[in-house]
Amino acid sequence: MHSHRSFFNPPAQPHDVVVDVLERALGDRAHEGAAADALVGTALHDDDREFIERCCLTVGTRAHSGSPLLGLAALCLGHSARRFGRLGDEALALVRSLAARAEADPQDVDGRALDGLDDVRSFLHIW
Repeated sequence: MHSHRSFFNPPAQPHDVVVDVLERALGDRAHEGAAADALVGTALHDDDREFIERCCLTVGTRAHSGSPLLGLAALCLGHSARRFGRLGDEALALVRSLAARAEADPQDVDGRALDGLDDVRSFLHIW
């Protein structure tokens, strides 16, 4: 039996909603799915680069080890690098840190952090 997966790009949400969803997920891992949708929707569709970076920094520095939100934060920063052609210094440092953690222990941070680092390298032509 084959199951067909569908691809879904979540929409951007109002900033206050995104912040609330992320804070809930950081306090209760049961909300990580909603937080993932909020983070991806923001990274792909929000026009405020600094807000995207703040969200990713919040998640990437506060999520528990093993949370899928850690790798996703780095991947979303890769999306932001592609969309805007730049990232702030803190965001760049976070991508590098999360990718290093993913290389050292994929149980800590998943491989999407490495994909985010690849995107940053490709689109910003650094490192």
